[in-house]
Amino acid sequence: MEFVRRLEPVALFLLIIAALNWAIIALFDTNVVTEVFGTGTLTDIVYVVFGVCGLWLVPRLMEELHLGQGPHPRGV
Repeated sequence: MEFVRRLEPVALFLLIIAALNWAIIALFDTNVVTEVFGTGTLTDIVYVVFGVCGLWLVPRLMEELHLGQGPHPRGV
């Protein structure tokens, strides 16, 4: 479990890179990932890594937002 905690900053960094790529696509209609890696299998792998990092951090986000912790103490 400690190994997973140590990799969270790397996953967060890759998720930030993915978000910046989407922002650049929206603002300038340029895909940085395809500019760097071309079109093909390597680009697909990069997108899969970005997606796995996003899914990996969902439990951490839920923990930080106190979601999924059972019923609210006041019953609300």
